[in-house]
Amino acid sequence: MGTALLVVDVQRALVEPPHDVVGAVGLVSRLGRLLDRARSAGLPVIHVQDDGDADPSIERGTPGWELVLPVLDGDVVLAKTGDDAFDGTGLDALLTSRGVDTVVVVGIQSEMCVLSTARTAQSRGFGVVLPRGGHATYDVPGDPPDVPAVPAAHVARVVEWALGDQVRLPEIDELDWPTVCK
Repeated sequence: MGTALLVVDVQRALVEPPHDVVGAVGLVSRLGRLLDRARSAGLPVIHVQDDGDADPSIERGTPGWELVLPVLDGDVVLAKTGDDAFDGTGLDALLTSRGVDTVVVVGIQSEMCVLSTARTAQSRGFGVVLPRGGHATYDVPGDPPDVPAVPAAHVARVVEWALGDQVRLPEIDELDWPTVCK
C-alpha cells in the first residue's frame, strides 16, 4: 500500500494579508519543501481547494480562491464545499484506487478543515500523519472579560492532541518518506 499527501486549502486569501493565518510565510515555505520531497518520492499529491461560499475571501474565481503552491502534472485538485475533504468529493475512492492506506494531511485551518479531514481519514481506516509545522490557523480571540485569547500555536497543538494516539506527528522538515510509507 502507499501514502498520499493531502494539501488542504492553501489558497491565496488565507496566506496573504489581510486574512493570512499566523505564520503563513513560513508555512508556505515548509509546504513547498514538503511537496518537493513528496514528488521526489513518487507520492500522489492532492490539493484540496475550498470551493464553498461560506467565506467571500475565497469565493470561486476570485484571486483569493487560487491555490498558492504549484500544481504539477500528475497532481490532483479536488474541490470541496465544506470542512471535510472526504464529504461529497470522491476522495476516498481516489485514494483507494491509487492503493493509498496512509495520508499526510497539511494545510489550513488546523481546527477546521485539517482536523475534519484527518478525523474522517482515521474513521475510514487510513493511517494519518499530521506533520507539526505543516498546518496553521488563526489566533482565537478572547471573550472579555473572562475568556482569554488562544494563540494559533496552541490551537494547532490541541488539534494534534485531539486526534489521539494513532496519528503520527513528525516535525515537517524531519518527515522521512520511507518511514511514513511503511
